This record gives sequence, structure tokens and C-alpha cells, in this order.
Amino acid sequence: MVAKAQEFLREAKAELMKVTWPDRKVAAASTAVVVIVSLIIGIYLGILDVILGKIFEWVFR
Repeated sequence: MVAKAQEFLREAKAELMKVTWPDRKVAAASTAVVVIVSLIIGIYLGILDVILGKIFEWVFR
């Protein structure tokens, strides 16, 4: 079992050496895009939640 784990780690390390990692500028830009899109979607869903909550509150009163 230990031998299998060691073999797995060797293979994983070999695969990671093949990866073309992005430079700092590309990684920062990609991170910024993800953060901005997440904020936009979060704000949209928050507003939608408030609106639908008010509608359901009015309908089921």
C-alpha cells in the first residue's frame, strides 16, 4: 500500500512538471475577473431575493 502511494506521488509530480503555469500577471487578471463576476452575480441574486421576498410576502399575506 505504501508503494502504491509513493508511485502515485511520483506520477503526480511528473504530471505537475508538464503543466504550463500562468505568469503572475495572467493569474492576477484571471483572479480579478472571477472576483468581479462573483460580486456582480451575488449582488444580482441579493436584489432578486429581496424583490421575490417582497412579492411572496404580498401574495401570501
